[in-house]
Amino acid sequence: MSVHRLHGNPPIDVSVRRSARARKLSLRVSRLDGKVTLTVPQRSPLREGIHFLETRELWLRTHLIRLAPEAVVAAGGTVPYRGAELPVVVGPVKRTAMREGTLQVPDVPTAGVRAKAFLKLRARDELAAASDRYAAQVERTYSRLSIRDTRSRWGSCSSEGVLMYSWRLIMAPPDVLDYVAAHEVAHLVEMNHSDAFWAVVERICPDYAVHRAWLRKNGDVLHRVNFGD
Repeated sequence: MSVHRLHGNPPIDVSVRRSARARKLSLRVSRLDGKVTLTVPQRSPLREGIHFLETRELWLRTHLIRLAPEAVVAAGGTVPYRGAELPVVVGPVKRTAMREGTLQVPDVPTAGVRAKAFLKLRARDELAAASDRYAAQVERTYSRLSIRDTRSRWGSCSSEGVLMYSWRLIMAPPDVLDYVAAHEVAHLVEMNHSDAFWAVVERICPDYAVHRAWLRKNGDVLHRVNFGD
């Protein structure tokens, strides 16, 4: 992979990727970090890719301007929690705790890291509870539950019954977290995205379309929360 710089104010560095699978030129801007990638089919001349990039410079700059900056979690600020902004303050605590409607941390330098650890624990508890509840409704069991910081998906269910979730779901409204749990548990019944699968999701989470739409619209905001670690 090489890098091509579009000169201007400001200059934009574009990663140029050759792909044997690509059938056409494509330009992608990551909603997570603003990274720009130009994909060029293996047999296409590089000059065609650069020309393609240059003709789309205005679109690219407009798109980058619209990207929201990262939200850095620090003492004195807030962190998204269950669909609301939770104040992060330094308090008389030895370990991070919820008190009086705030997230209290022991010291300033590690506020972001401590907030993240707190959210991950809460995420595991709430996702486990939701998964247990939905699994009982569909009369299935899962083998294990894991929490990760995934970027490409909010959850998954393996053929072995392992449920995986992004811990960042704890920053979304509770009903959205529940929907993702219902979605993955439904895969214990239907390991696909057929009409039968969506029928299971609708049965155990009737308003799933609303929560799915929220996640599609706002999910990238959750990924752009930076905890400084």
